[in-house]
Amino acid sequence: MMRAFPAHPDDITDDWWAERLGRVPEKWRWEPIGTGQVGDSVRFTLQFAGETAPVTLAGKFAAADPTSRGTAAMLGLYVKEVRFYRDLASQLPIRTPRTLCAEIADDGASFCLLFEDLGPARGGNQIAGCSVEDARAVVTQAAALHAPSWRNESILALDWLQPDPAAAAKVKALYPQAQAIFRERYQGILEPEFMTLCDELAEITAATDRKQERISLVHGDFRLDNVLFDIKAGAEAVAVLDWQTLTIGNGLTDIGYFLGCGIGDALRRQHECELLDLYCAAMTARGVPLTREAIWEDYVLGALHGVSTAVFSSAFVVRTERGDANFLSMARGACALAHQYGSLDLLKKG
Repeated sequence: MMRAFPAHPDDITDDWWAERLGRVPEKWRWEPIGTGQVGDSVRFTLQFAGETAPVTLAGKFAAADPTSRGTAAMLGLYVKEVRFYRDLASQLPIRTPRTLCAEIADDGASFCLLFEDLGPARGGNQIAGCSVEDARAVVTQAAALHAPSWRNESILALDWLQPDPAAAAKVKALYPQAQAIFRERYQGILEPEFMTLCDELAEITAATDRKQERISLVHGDFRLDNVLFDIKAGAEAVAVLDWQTLTIGNGLTDIGYFLGCGIGDALRRQHECELLDLYCAAMTARGVPLTREAIWEDYVLGALHGVSTAVFSSAFVVRTERGDANFLSMARGACALAHQYGSLDLLKKG
């Protein structure tokens, strides 16, 4: 039988606080934080008797918007995130929030995560971009995710990480519709050569089935909005959030995605070689020897994941003004990388 848990902050009771914290706050409140579109994040402020300073915690729940929540449930996104924090996060050196609660409903449509509060911190901003120092910190964290799982079947064989053929078939079936929505919405805004690339990728996606690689864990949405910098008032450099898209594949997907979608084309072009060499050095230091030449094609192909994510997500989550700016930013950066290096030609070669 499923354990009871609050599916929304307003559902929290004194008994639940007592179970999770071993004590009950005299008073508490919550406020929304973050910019996620398929999950709603909040900060709790709790005041305990006899203590002057309040305690703050972070929480995450299913999206209030039914379209976003339905998409997340269909794709198993909430299950992935809860299982990551419950079963896997403590085994990996990548910095993520420590978890006090990780519960999910049997149907995968509602969940509750309760974390340490990493604030004060500086949230990454997909639209504003970042400094090269920030980019270096994120690339180093990518190695802390990929290296421990690199061809490591004790991690890659976990049952909840295995691909869901039904979900993959749904994505494939819906992708032409997503591209049609994307084209209608952003035609005349996105550069014509980039929209053409999106159209071509949609045709290839609809016509082919690609075998999923089994090399390492892949975060799947490795961009600035899912990163906190200078956490705990600068005590630590960075933490990575939002594990709903965790999957098995090739870790270079995250690198192509981050340098394409994440940091802006100008910064990517200026520091691309340095950042790729940094990733290879960090992987090598963790026992997975890599060189820029060896990873190049996988990196270039990784940019296409940024294109497809921008297209699909824009069509099937609630539309907002920030969301439009976000998806355009993602598509521009990923398309620029893919266009520069011929990612589609590599994909067609198989």
